[in-house]
Amino acid sequence: MKKLVLLLLLMSCGQEQSVVVETVEKETFKALLKNNYPVLDVRTPQEYDGGHIDKAVNIDFNAPDFKDQLAKLDKDQPFLIYCAVGGRSARAASLMQTLGFKKVYELKGGYLNW
Repeated sequence: MKKLVLLLLLMSCGQEQSVVVETVEKETFKALLKNNYPVLDVRTPQEYDGGHIDKAVNIDFNAPDFKDQLAKLDKDQPFLIYCAVGGRSARAASLMQTLGFKKVYELKGGYLNW
């Protein structure tokens, strides 16, 4: 019995876990845009109005209902996400992971790197 438990444990440890949140370089982010994945800009509306990535939807990370807005999105759909430099988008991507999203690509360096 102990051998069976050990074997099952080793087999489960050997399985590759899928990475939910992946921070990607600008070139990879641009390539992923071609897949028509939804793009989330988690900056303030003022920052968004000052310039944003084409087709990005603005959901303000600082809004009191931010988590509720995320929870309404399709969790099986891959998302592209960014903020100004990467702090808010990293926290938002982490939250998305806890909410059960399957795949989130975060733009390294944020919009200032765009």
